[in-house]
Amino acid sequence: MVSRKTQQLNIEYYTTKEIKLSGTSLKEIEDHAVQIFTSIKKRTKRTPYIRSKYFNKEKVFLNIFWQHLYQKREKDRVRRLKFFNCAIELIKNSIKNPQTTENFKQKKELLYRFYGCTRNKDKFIVQIKENKRTKRKDLISIYPE
Repeated sequence: MVSRKTQQLNIEYYTTKEIKLSGTSLKEIEDHAVQIFTSIKKRTKRTPYIRSKYFNKEKVFLNIFWQHLYQKREKDRVRRLKFFNCAIELIKNSIKNPQTTENFKQKKELLYRFYGCTRNKDKFIVQIKENKRTKRKDLISIYPE
C-alpha cells in the first residue's frame, strides 16, 4: 500500500493563467461562472462541451457538473465554483498526466483526476469520468485541494 504522501510526489500540476473567480456570496460567483458557461453553451445547439488537449481534442461534456454542484450545500458550491474558469482552462490546455483510476462503483467507468494550480498558487482538482464502452467524457467535479 502506497502512503498518501508518497503518492502526492508523482502529481503533476498544470499552472493556469487564470485566477479564481472573485466574490464572497454564491450569487456573485455563480453569476460569473454561469456567464462563462453560457459563452461555451452558445457554441453548440446540443449538449455544451469543451475540447481537451489531453484527450486529443475529444469533447468533455459539462452538464453532469452542474447537476452534481446543485446537490451540494451553498458553502461548498461557493468553494467549487471559484475554480470554474481555472478548471475550464485546465481541461482545454493541459497535457499533464492525470491520476487515473477505475470507478469502484461502476467498473465500466474510468475516473481521471487532473491537478491544477492557479496563478496565485491555489491548488485544485478537476475530475472527469469516461465511459469505457462509449468513450464519452464528462466533467464531474471541481474542488480545492
